[in-house]
Amino acid sequence: MRLRDIKKDWMINKAVYFMALPMLIYFIIFNWLPIGGMMLAFEEYSSRGGTLGSQYIGFQNFVDFFATSYLARIFRNTIVISLMSMAINFPAPIILALLLNEMENQLYKKVIQTVSYMPYFISTVVICGIIKDFVANDGPITYALYNMGVISTRQDLLTSGLAFRFFRPIFVISNAWQSTGYGSIIFLAMLSSVDQELYEAAKIDGAGRWKQTLHVTIPGILPIIMLMLIMQVSSLLNVAMEKILLLYAATNYEVSDVIMTFVYRSGLQQGRQGYATAVQIFNSLISMALLLISNSVSRKVSDFSLF
Repeated sequence: MRLRDIKKDWMINKAVYFMALPMLIYFIIFNWLPIGGMMLAFEEYSSRGGTLGSQYIGFQNFVDFFATSYLARIFRNTIVISLMSMAINFPAPIILALLLNEMENQLYKKVIQTVSYMPYFISTVVICGIIKDFVANDGPITYALYNMGVISTRQDLLTSGLAFRFFRPIFVISNAWQSTGYGSIIFLAMLSSVDQELYEAAKIDGAGRWKQTLHVTIPGILPIIMLMLIMQVSSLLNVAMEKILLLYAATNYEVSDVIMTFVYRSGLQQGRQGYATAVQIFNSLISMALLLISNSVSRKVSDFSLF
């Protein structure tokens, strides 16, 4: 593009460029400038030397990470929690959107939507406080499980020996409760764009509601399903750190400690910023590889992809 064309485009779309400026500044400050911090992964960082003055140690931080005794634990917990979350939290918004789409009573539909959206807007700190109260020694969930014979003693489900059985289910189910309603919005928006004539044609061919869903509704939202699946797979190692930090304790590290909480403890609690940066870089590289692989597989299998 020639300079004259750039000037002409600036004069025509000046307002648009000014509207985009705050977002551009945001990305420069919080996404581009921090890239320089990747240097910490190759240094023995000290606050006195700073990023540029700390001792260079090459790939030693990465070597230390692969040699740590916690490696198997944090990878196992990360993968298990992520797969459990994907198995429940990925299809749940789709199913809710399909069910809401079948409702003919608009008032009832709006009430269900509003109620299902509400948990998403509750602070994670508040959610975790509620969870802790509900699964405490005298909490209603603990009491119910005890009365049903699921547990033999009434103990805290998150911090006692019972955490080995219940921490992951509690984490995953509470995530589903909190995010399913809000996550269904994008699928409901896609459902509204499905051509209604296709439903009429399916009815003429004798298709019932179930076959209409299988052959019209789901194919109509398949592109967004595949895109969301790609995003889910690419973030497989990025478990919700904030929520785990608020729920876990030293007594349940064996089932709750994940890569992101390990980064938090290493960088902030132990002061090993270079080591934590190396772990995070490794995590990001794996996430990028998963994104590329899932995108490629999706493109070959279903002709839908992010890029």
